[in-house]
Amino acid sequence: MAGHERPSHGGRLLMGVAWAVLLLGLWLWGREVTAVPLNPSAPVSGDVAAVGRPQRVQLPPAIRPLGDALPQRLDLPGLGVRAPVVARGLDPKGAVDPPPHDRAGVVGWYAAGVRPGAAGSALMVGHADSATRPAVFHRLGTLKPGATVRVLRDDGKAAEFTVADVHVVDRDRFDARQTYGPHRSGRAELRLIACAGTVDRATRGCTADVVVSAYLTGAGL
Repeated sequence: MAGHERPSHGGRLLMGVAWAVLLLGLWLWGREVTAVPLNPSAPVSGDVAAVGRPQRVQLPPAIRPLGDALPQRLDLPGLGVRAPVVARGLDPKGAVDPPPHDRAGVVGWYAAGVRPGAAGSALMVGHADSATRPAVFHRLGTLKPGATVRVLRDDGKAAEFTVADVHVVDRDRFDARQTYGPHRSGRAELRLIACAGTVDRATRGCTADVVVSAYLTGAGL
């Protein structure tokens, strides 16, 4: 397992600034992402709606976070997805910039944030549809709690996450820190984000996001 140096005070300050900017930008996110079909049977209440959450799902315990390593590929075995991961920054509005539309099969990772498998909440975004065909996160909203998400890293390890929640988040009324921030301190978590709801054809924005929340439960090779 690759080690990493303890971040300096200056490094923690820069990370805090980057996180604050990201939280603001995520509230505005949606300029370039297209819609994913919603589950018509999903209950809707308040700002966040659970998508088909089974009752009394037995989830495995979390394991200790891994060291820092760069993500290379995202696997969603239940959806048949094996997608390369590319580092992304923020767009002019301060939101995570997804991969270009001509790379609809690629997942974007917010490179100024947490690395998948390390402590904190790593963020990955992807398109649901391209102009001509379904994209990498087209069926993201169909994942269920207990599903497996694997992130292959450049240290040779596969960070294995278990889905805890799948939510549809209304963009007009949501708490960015609650939605995208860590759910438990010290745990390695992952968010997968795609557009949902009604699409504004003029702005190419949408009214909601599908947010998959997962946490680290294993490390393979």
